[in-house]
Amino acid sequence: MTMGFAPSVLSLVESAERALAQGLLDRALRLVHDFVERVITEPLCTAQVFASRELDALCQRIGRHNLARGSSPAVYSWPGRGARPLVIYVLSRLQKSGGHSRLVEDFIRARPEKDHLILATGIGGPSDWAHLTQVFAGQSNVRFLSAPRGDFGARLDWLQGALVSCNPEHVYLFNHHQDSVAVAAIQPEMGFDASFYHHGDHHLCLGVYLDHLVHIDPHPMGYHHCREMLGVENVYLPFTFEDKGGRPDERPFAPEGHLTTATAARSNKIEIPYFVSYLDLVPKLLKVTGGRHIHIGRLSPWALFRLRRGLRKEGIPADKFIYIEWVPSVWKALQEHGVDVYIASFPYGGGITLIEAMGAGVPVVLHRHLYSRILSCLELAYPEAFSWRTPAELLAHFASIKLDALPGESRLARARYEAFHRPEVLSAYFAHYTSALFEVPRMVTSFERQSDEWACWVQNQFVLSRFVGQAIYRFARKLRARLA
Repeated sequence: MTMGFAPSVLSLVESAERALAQGLLDRALRLVHDFVERVITEPLCTAQVFASRELDALCQRIGRHNLARGSSPAVYSWPGRGARPLVIYVLSRLQKSGGHSRLVEDFIRARPEKDHLILATGIGGPSDWAHLTQVFAGQSNVRFLSAPRGDFGARLDWLQGALVSCNPEHVYLFNHHQDSVAVAAIQPEMGFDASFYHHGDHHLCLGVYLDHLVHIDPHPMGYHHCREMLGVENVYLPFTFEDKGGRPDERPFAPEGHLTTATAARSNKIEIPYFVSYLDLVPKLLKVTGGRHIHIGRLSPWALFRLRRGLRKEGIPADKFIYIEWVPSVWKALQEHGVDVYIASFPYGGGITLIEAMGAGVPVVLHRHLYSRILSCLELAYPEAFSWRTPAELLAHFASIKLDALPGESRLARARYEAFHRPEVLSAYFAHYTSALFEVPRMVTSFERQSDEWACWVQNQFVLSRFVGQAIYRFARKLRARLA
C-alpha cells in the first residue's frame, strides 16, 4: 500500500526512523521507495533532482539494523561451483529491452574466467529470466536468483542472506532509482569490494552517495555532473558494446534518392510531456525528406494513433513510417534497413542506442534538451554531429542535407565508437580497475539552457489532463510492482 507523500524529506526520515524503532522494516523501506517513485514519475523533476544524502543514509541505517539482528537466512547455494572467483550483480529487475540489462551482460562476457551471480530484488516488477537464460544458454558460470515474493523487509533479509553466505570477489549495484532494498543491503561491515553503477542517471536515484562503494559513471555528462555538481568521487567507465561491424564503404547513402531515418526508444523516452513532440514531428520530417522513418521500440496505442493521424494530415503514405516493437540488435537493424541518419530520441536521449548507431557507422542527429546536458547526450557523440533544439532547426537541416557529406560522418561515427566504446575498453578497466586509462570527453560548449522556454513549458503542465494521465501511469506502475 502507498505511504502517502511526505511534506518534507526531513519528515519522511523521521517517520521511517519511528517505523524502524518499532521493527517495521517494510514500512521504513516503503516510505523511501514511495517517495522516490513519486519524484521519478513527475516530469518536472526529471534531470533536476539526482540524489539524496539523507535518503541514502537512511537506507544504510535500515540495512545496518537488519544485519545486526542476524536473522538473514543463508540462501546462496551453487553446488559444484568450485573455487573460481565470484562476481555478484545486485539489481532490481532485468528486461530484454533495458539498457542496464545489456550492461550486465557485457560485464559478464568480459570475464568468462569468473563465476557470475545475479541477485534481483524484484522491486518494480519481475525480471525476464527466460530472455537471460537464452542469452547465457550453455554457460555454466552464470546463475540467477530472485527474491521470493514478500514484503520489503523479507526481501532485504533474503538479499543480505545471499550476500553474506558467499565470498564474492566484487559486488556491483545496478539498482533502479527507487530500490530501497538494494541500497540498504550492502553494508560497510560486510567488507566487500563493491561498486555502484550509476545508470539511473536522469532522475533521483538511491545509492549515489554510498561512500563505501566505488561510484561508476558510464558517460561524460554524468561523470562531470556527479564530480563537479554533486561532489562525488567517481570513476569514468564508458558504455561499451560488442562490435558488430561498421558500414561498408561501398554502400551508398539514399540509393533511391530519399533518406531513411530511424529512432530507437520505448515510450518512456519519447511519450513524455515536453515543448516539442516526437509524435508530431515525425510526419513533418517525412514530408521534408520524402523518405522513410523507422521506429524501433514499443509505443502506446495512443502514440501510434497520434502518429498515424499526423501522417494522414501531412498527406504521407502510411508505409513511409515503419514501426518495429523490438529487435534483438538495434545495431544490425539499422544496417539491415539501410538507415542513412539516426535521430536520437527526445526528450530523453538513449546512450546505448546512440553508441550502437555510431558503431554501425550511421551518422547521428541529436536534440539539445531545454535544460539538461544528460538528456541531450551531446558529449557521447562525435563533435561534428548536428544538434537541434527547435523543430524548425531539425527540418531545415534535413531540407538542406548533402548526401555527399554522409560518408564522412559515417566514418566519424565509427571512429567515435572505436575510440571509446569497444569491448576492449571494459576489459582494460577490469584488468587495472582504474579509469585513468580513459580520456573523459570535455563538455560541449555550445549547450545552453533555455530557461524562458522551460518556464513556459512548466506553466503548461498545470492542466487536468496531465494530472489524470500521471495518475493512470503511477497506478500502472504500482500494479506491475505488486505482481512481482
